[in-house]
Parts: sequence; C-alpha cells; structure tokens
Amino acid sequence: MAQPDSGIGNVTTNTGLVEMAMAYSRSRVLCAAARLGVADALGDEVRSVGLLAEKCQADANALYRLLRALASIGVTEETTPEHFRLTPFGKPLRRDVPQSVWPAVVFWGDLLADSWSLLTDCVRTGLPAAQVRDPKIPSRWSQDPEANSIFRAVMGTAPAEDYAPIAAAWDFSRAKVVADLGGGGGSLILAVLGLNPHLRGMLVDLESSVDAAKARFAEEDASSRCELIAADLTQSVPVGADVYMIKHVLHGRRDAEAITILRNCRAVVPQGGSLLIIEFILPPLVSQADPQLESHLMSDLNMLAVTGGKERSEREWRALLEAAGFILTGVYPVGGDTRMVRNVGIVEAKPA
Repeated sequence: MAQPDSGIGNVTTNTGLVEMAMAYSRSRVLCAAARLGVADALGDEVRSVGLLAEKCQADANALYRLLRALASIGVTEETTPEHFRLTPFGKPLRRDVPQSVWPAVVFWGDLLADSWSLLTDCVRTGLPAAQVRDPKIPSRWSQDPEANSIFRAVMGTAPAEDYAPIAAAWDFSRAKVVADLGGGGGSLILAVLGLNPHLRGMLVDLESSVDAAKARFAEEDASSRCELIAADLTQSVPVGADVYMIKHVLHGRRDAEAITILRNCRAVVPQGGSLLIIEFILPPLVSQADPQLESHLMSDLNMLAVTGGKERSEREWRALLEAAGFILTGVYPVGGDTRMVRNVGIVEAKPA
C-alpha cells in the first residue's frame, strides 16, 4: 500500500524523520479495528455505520471516522455515504477466515506495543518493560485473557512449506531423530519431516503449546513420525534425538538464561550429534541504512523491551555455545525470501 504523507495536523516540515515518528498511526488504526471486530461485523456484506456501531458496541460517529481512515489505507471501502464493505486486502483481519491476521495485529499493535511505549526507560536501565513499568499500572498482556492463545496463534502456525528453505539449508540425510525445541505449532518440524521421509521427529514445547498443536498434527501426514512432548527447556531437554533444533527461542533470553538452556541441550546431544540454532545473525558492523537489517535490529529492541533478550552476532553465538560446552562448527545461510526465513541463519554446534 502507498505510504501516508504524515499530515496529521503537523505544522512542521514533514521530513523523513517526522514521518518515522508519526508511523504509529496506521498501527493504531488497525489495532482499533481488530479490537472492535470491524472486519467480522462487516463480513461479506455492505453495512451501514449504524448497524456496525451496534455490532461493535461503538459510538457511531467515531466509528464512521475510523471506517473512513480504514478506507484510505485500503482495508474498507465506502460504497455509498456511511455504508462500508471489507476489501480483499482487509479480509484477513476477520477472525473467522483461514490465515487470519487478527492475532498478529493484536499481538504487535496492542500487546507488544504496550512494552514498546516504555522503550526509553528500557534503554536507560537495560531492563525489559515488565521491570520498569509502574507496578500500579497493569500491562496490556496481563489484562487480556486471550493473550497466551494469541501468542500461540502467531508463533509457529504458518504453513509448513513456509519453513521449507530452513529444512533445505542443512543436510539431514545422516540424522535419524530430529527434535524441535520450543517448536510452537510444529511448522518447522513438519517441514523437516516432509523433506526427509526417513526421519522421525519430536516437537518439544510447554504443555499449553503442545496441546494446541495436537489438532494440527492429527491432520498432517507426517504426524505418525513425530512425538509431541511437553517440557520446560529451562529445566530439562528430552533425550532421544541425534539432532536438536531451536528456532527463535534463545533470542528471547538473556545470556545467562540462554546458557542454561544450551547446557540442558548439551546434556542430551550425543557425541556425533548436532545442535542447530536458527536465528537472525547480526553482522559485526552496521555502517549504513539497510531495510532488511532494520527489521532484525528492531527485533533486537523488541527483545530488549519485551523479554530482556537480544539478537546476536556470530561472535556472540560462539561465546554462548562455548560457555555451554559446545563448539560452533558452521554457519549456514537460509535461502528464500518469505517473512519466515529472510536473513535467518543456522548456527551448527557440536559437543566440545
């Protein structure tokens, strides 16, 4: 979609820096629409503002203003005065459609944005938002009974084929059993099993995530070759695999916590086995503007604000692995240009 001209009552020169500062407007508009259920209220029909206000339990005049803003960014269309319909672009905002983006919009635009609002204090102290927040002000996460289910819906529930470039970037031909640690909905392990029919798999995550994944695995051809195991990686890692994968888990942990999980992995990875850490790998130097790298550095700040973790360079991964009894034996770039795999790398480690 076209970029906004950042004219929200702004009387200063609209430089690129000011446009960046005002970029939150689209996020807040989409988040409001998601929270109010605008897309579900519209469905496949043209609806009047009055009817929508009733369905969304909103003030009619204020909702009309929101709907017009949504129309300006292509989410809705005003067909006749004060009558709107959902566009094809806006349809994934419905909760009842396949590949709905409703959980992701709420996750990023509401639950995590709450932590980002405290970024200044996080940078000042080096602590995540949960530790710098006024204890009398509850977080959006703690107030939302759906927060944990929204998190599970966002993490690891993409189609397995989206993770195929990761599965193809490392040679699994000599492996027998592959465990996906913190694998969420199972997309990665299903991609690996799909490309390697000789393998058996293990999906390991917290009990709530494993329970949520059961319905999906019941419908997958590869499910008969995959065991679902509930475990807390900070306490222990299950035995039984010769290759262990851990994707986008350790970036959410501080160094000491990451080393604890890696040591638990070291306790079960057999001699001759491998640990594959699948993460963004930051370069040693950031010397110029880089739109692709920007997303990973924003993820780094997201980890600071939300979890206290961090994105890491190859040097930093090497240091963590050595502290946990591994040696870094290779770094493998992942091909493909989907959101799931762009600029992701595989850090291969073996027991020291």
